[in-house]
Amino acid sequence: MKYRGLTTAAALTLFAGAAHAQSSVTLFGLVDTSVAYSSNARTNAAKPAAGGGTQWQVFSGSVYTSRWGLRGSEDLGHGLKAVFWLENGFNSANGTFKNGGDLFGRQAWVGLSSDHNYTLTLGRQYDFLVTYLAPLSATGSGFGGNIAEHPYDNDNLNNDMRLNNSVKFSSASFGGLKVGAMYAFSNQAGEVSNNNAYSAGLSYSVGPINLAAAYLQINRNPNAQNATGADSTGDGNALTLGGLQRMYGLGAQYMFGQSSVGVLWTHTSTDSVSNLWLGGSTGNGALPGGSNGAGNYIKFDNFEINGRYFVRSDFSLGASYTYTTASFESSKGNAHPHWNQVMAQADYLLSKRTDVYLEGVYQRVGGGNGISAFDAGVYTLTPSRNNQQVVVAVGLKHRF
Repeated sequence: MKYRGLTTAAALTLFAGAAHAQSSVTLFGLVDTSVAYSSNARTNAAKPAAGGGTQWQVFSGSVYTSRWGLRGSEDLGHGLKAVFWLENGFNSANGTFKNGGDLFGRQAWVGLSSDHNYTLTLGRQYDFLVTYLAPLSATGSGFGGNIAEHPYDNDNLNNDMRLNNSVKFSSASFGGLKVGAMYAFSNQAGEVSNNNAYSAGLSYSVGPINLAAAYLQINRNPNAQNATGADSTGDGNALTLGGLQRMYGLGAQYMFGQSSVGVLWTHTSTDSVSNLWLGGSTGNGALPGGSNGAGNYIKFDNFEINGRYFVRSDFSLGASYTYTTASFESSKGNAHPHWNQVMAQADYLLSKRTDVYLEGVYQRVGGGNGISAFDAGVYTLTPSRNNQQVVVAVGLKHRF
């Protein structure tokens, strides 16, 4: 009996170890903090042209937004796994939450993943411009990150917007080809199409060449905003306030070793637009034409070329140039602004998880027709009081 008990205990221990080996939960995160300089920063948000000056600040997320999270999987057998991802964004300069104070405002989803076929997930997730196209850009998940974003992040390549209430299908790679589609519910009774959304994309990789294309459409009623729909306005998620919004683009990248060059084009349009995401506050990006923007229309085209060269395995130099042209139409004033933006970066790895960087951006805007929303502005730093701005950040990133 004694030996039988020992055998049973040993078997249970081995079984517990095997079960544990079939499941995993990982704590992960990144902290990015810098000292940032901005020129011509507004001193009066209510009167943008009233004054401006140099601004120095400790700033969180010049390249990548500081975040922490939990991700995990459970082996269900037959090549199928349950997967989840919970991710919080925070301000490392003062310890506060980002994403409107949401606990898991960056991502929150659960789903199923097949080893060789697909992944199906439900929750708060990124669209396919972020998943497939952004890695070919300098902004977003690219090496330049946040302060390299296109004006107002109008195409969401900097992943400032997530889709709530979404169901997302992503295929595995078949000969280098991946495809995906998603639908995000409005969650509003009797208003299925008031702030619902859908997105699709494809990615193809062959040798050193990566190609991608993606599409996103958000359907909204500008006269009856649904703040808890697919593109939430309640958590500061919306990049542009208004009605029907479309985004799509194409990109290509060539890799040589660790180094790369990339080109891409994106187009976005919004009907009944009233506000643009500027300096982290839609109020600073208010457009003329009425409180709900009825009759207003805006479109953007972004053209980017970028490159990153590794001088050594631990030291890289990168740069990007983006030309953005826009057309704004309303009964109270039209404009055809255009932006020239240059970004340059030097990055040095102290270890595999820690690096220091120096990154600068110069932005110049023309054709704004005196509309303050079309003043220069870089990411969530204080926008310029005029058509030019220089931002320089020296920072430290650490991953865990």
